[in-house]
Amino acid sequence: MLLNAADSLVVIVDVQEKLAPVIHQRDQLIARMRWLGEIANELDVPIVVTEQYSKGLGISVDDLSGVIENARVIEKLHFSAWQEPNFADVVQQQNKRQVVLMGMEGHVCILQTASDLKEAGYDVFVVEDAVGSRRDSDKQSALARLRQLGVQIVTSEMVAYEWMHRSGTDTFRHITKNWIRG
Repeated sequence: MLLNAADSLVVIVDVQEKLAPVIHQRDQLIARMRWLGEIANELDVPIVVTEQYSKGLGISVDDLSGVIENARVIEKLHFSAWQEPNFADVVQQQNKRQVVLMGMEGHVCILQTASDLKEAGYDVFVVEDAVGSRRDSDKQSALARLRQLGVQIVTSEMVAYEWMHRSGTDTFRHITKNWIRG
């Protein structure tokens, strides 16, 4: 199954000030999140952001501020965002069937959120190059388990091209000129 921009919702999970510094390859991961988030904004794909216990972990990192300025931000205490009533309500209100997940940590909040979303009937896509954990082995174990659960593991560029669907359009030219450079 391919992604469709009109059917998609992006969820950025817990990319917070006090958590991000300890994440393996955080700079590259956050750069990919920002890149795909900017394309989502260009294509009018809605974005929801979660923040795990922001009183302790801080708010989302500054590097994502431009991407998430119009996003719905939801504070959570559960590791699975789906377990937060506010999150579930916002996702259901979006009326989208495809959920694209990025964020931290892959083996905790991403894994549990993806599993619950899948069980709730959503088509779930985890963006491998935009998901991190403190240890790479935890991330890799989470990705393997997510595959077993039937979650689609994709890359940020796969998502962008599936959302664009075809070349030769003004949208394709704009996005490839501004975000995808050979």
